[in-house]
Amino acid sequence: MDILISNWSNVEFVPKTYIFPPESRPGKLEFPVCTDIPLIDLAHNNPDETIQQVIRACHEFGFFQVINHGVSENLMDDTMNIYKEFFKLPGEYKAKFYSNDINKSCKIFSSTLSYDTDEVHYWRDTFTHRCHPLVEHIPSWPDKPTNYREVVSEYSIETRKLFNKILDMICKGLGLEKCYFEGELSKTHLISVNHHIPCPHPSLTLGMPVHSDPNLITMLQQGEVPGFQILKDGQWIGVKHIPHTLIVHDSGSSGGYTPKRGSNHNWCIFGPSPEFLIKPATTLIHTEPVFRAFGYPEFLEAFVGLAKFDAQLALNHFRSKS
Repeated sequence: MDILISNWSNVEFVPKTYIFPPESRPGKLEFPVCTDIPLIDLAHNNPDETIQQVIRACHEFGFFQVINHGVSENLMDDTMNIYKEFFKLPGEYKAKFYSNDINKSCKIFSSTLSYDTDEVHYWRDTFTHRCHPLVEHIPSWPDKPTNYREVVSEYSIETRKLFNKILDMICKGLGLEKCYFEGELSKTHLISVNHHIPCPHPSLTLGMPVHSDPNLITMLQQGEVPGFQILKDGQWIGVKHIPHTLIVHDSGSSGGYTPKRGSNHNWCIFGPSPEFLIKPATTLIHTEPVFRAFGYPEFLEAFVGLAKFDAQLALNHFRSKS
């Protein structure tokens, strides 16, 4: 059987290697929908109030949705359509990008990067590539569909502007110096698209691992098919799809996905450069730091290996010994 599920057609049953143990299955397919995730208007005429809304949302939820964010609806639609076209391309073309190498800048893989050793696979293909600096990474991107590079380049530029705007708001809200998050701390910029084909028995499998993000900040353009969930107060709740909003979540927030009908979900990810040393902002601490300084590759190794995709658990690995 082809590894990439985007190459499958007319699927009538869930293969054995995709069926999770009963205790790990989603079971019920209807989850309560969260109606109180903060919805923040970035064009609000009171910038100070907007900043406080962002800070409260990060503190209380770890998630918030934004409208009037500056990324045009046409560009959002064009980008999602480009990815629909990409996943429909012949398997021979997509095979050029297939890799489980975490260091490869442009790749497609199925389930997880540990596909060969996973006992059970997730019902997804993931296509991901680096976006910054554009001139360095565009040559590795697909040249099909023919307008892929044009559309995704514009999307990368506009989402990066939005990332920087939100991070500046967080700086002001926390009392950090302006542009604190610029440079090496936010040098890594990825686009990662999860593709889910229709699942005949979605109660048996999962669309992605339960996880918390190991990045600086993540932004999601959710597909039109529901299934994305967040963990809030110990309960998994569905996130309602609101067209042309973007969901922003900070590092450490937990999420998952249950596949139903086919869909794409487009993630934009901001994180530090591999060379950056992560440590507390000195203006925010007045006692001995709880965590020691560490490199981003060191953190990712703990995140994937020791913590099994739990960013909070990985962070505990770096607690100061004193």
